[in-house]
Amino acid sequence: MFTNEDIARIGERGTSEAKVRSQVERFKRGFPWMKIVGPATPERGILVLDEAQADAAVNYCDRASIAGKCKFVPASGAASRMFKDIFAGLSKLEGGEDLPSDAAVSVLARRIEEFAFYTEEMFGHPLDSREYRFDVASKVLTDKGLGYGVKPKGVLDFHRYPNEVRTAFAEHLIEAQDYMRNSDGSANLVVTISPEHTELFKAALEKVRSKYEERYGVKYNVTFTYQDKATDTIAVDDKNRPFRTDEGKLLFRPAGHGALIYNLNKVQEEIVSIKNIDNVANERLLPVTARYKKVLMGKCLELRDKIFGFLRALDAMQDASSPDCRRLCDKIEAFLDKELCIQLPLVVTPGERVALLRSKLDRPIRVCGMVKNEGEPGGGPFIIAGKDGSSNLQILESVQIDSEEPRNAEILSHATHFNPVDLVCCLRNYKGEKFDLLKYVDEDAGFISSKSYQGRELKALELPGLWNGAMSDWNTLFVEVPLETFNPVKVVLDLLRPAHQ
Repeated sequence: MFTNEDIARIGERGTSEAKVRSQVERFKRGFPWMKIVGPATPERGILVLDEAQADAAVNYCDRASIAGKCKFVPASGAASRMFKDIFAGLSKLEGGEDLPSDAAVSVLARRIEEFAFYTEEMFGHPLDSREYRFDVASKVLTDKGLGYGVKPKGVLDFHRYPNEVRTAFAEHLIEAQDYMRNSDGSANLVVTISPEHTELFKAALEKVRSKYEERYGVKYNVTFTYQDKATDTIAVDDKNRPFRTDEGKLLFRPAGHGALIYNLNKVQEEIVSIKNIDNVANERLLPVTARYKKVLMGKCLELRDKIFGFLRALDAMQDASSPDCRRLCDKIEAFLDKELCIQLPLVVTPGERVALLRSKLDRPIRVCGMVKNEGEPGGGPFIIAGKDGSSNLQILESVQIDSEEPRNAEILSHATHFNPVDLVCCLRNYKGEKFDLLKYVDEDAGFISSKSYQGRELKALELPGLWNGAMSDWNTLFVEVPLETFNPVKVVLDLLRPAHQ
């Protein structure tokens, strides 16, 4: 299957021949469908708080003892998807075609003055002509102007204010000083980027660092981290043979955001907030954003303290058969069922029961914000049947669900919420030790996707997603958050939405 040259190249990437062979076998074998028990809804699986309960969670967050906080921002990759429709329009304009008024390029040109990256010097005033549309698209995408077609989302100008223009990255800095500030006045951020974008991000940081530190009285500690090439996966052809380029070389591809579990595993702080680079809004919405981020942190810390209390109580038990231990186990089982949707398989002995409960409690914790489903793309919250016979809460993508199964189709029709990628995580155990997050990944929760390379079709292997299978064996709580806290910019015209104006 592999030549000596292939094996040498595999080694240079920091992986092994055995691992790559196992990836090829995974293409042949495929991934199992997730076994769904039901959708997570407000009736079971999603916690919906009233204002008083939200206030209590914020207060819990403000009072809790925390061994450091950190904001983790996935920001890898260029903004090419964001401009997909603009690229397509530019191609048509180059070919001499004109475009209808509702085409993405036409809207971009007509409303160009409303974008934060607009300057009169570069774009002039809007004109209703094919030539102007071509000029605008060219200057936005190429090095004739902004060159946004190959730059990362994080360094694009997203929002305009009376005295400044902010990138998406700058907005994350503003958020961090608000709800992720540590007791010493620092704000720690870990931003995952592509190596080729390092200088762009460093420049974006240095442009605003001192200004924001003085304005907000904060000290930023920013770490840029890269997706390890060793986590890339091999591509195969339609017959599950290693895909080779025209030069005969093996093709490896980034394995999706699931590879970032390795980056997250290096974070030393106890509490970590995770939110994608493009999910930011104008600062006028920061009060609601910060409030509900603190709500998620408060519920995470409350869950942490309950679980730690149970584990310490189990440590104090001398006899698993004693009435006191049986009562404690009953209480823990009721807690797991009611709050985390974990129903356990039957065990035979009291000792096995204690061991099972301990294993379920002593895990990393995540509290995930969920918004009501209004048609946005993304994964959803479900209750699934685990491999050990217990149930638990998971975020699943549509490709992980056999939608042709009638029962699954029925379950999907009753789903009420989806995942906006708004998480708070606790990465330390009840003894203050950092969890090894790689031990809690479900390797069977990845998926295979169809891609192309130089016009040739191929199959790509996606690792279990960061907030999907990579966190499969975490203790999970879903909490409803307002739709106003979710303001992603998937395409450039999203910047025209009220949250970004």
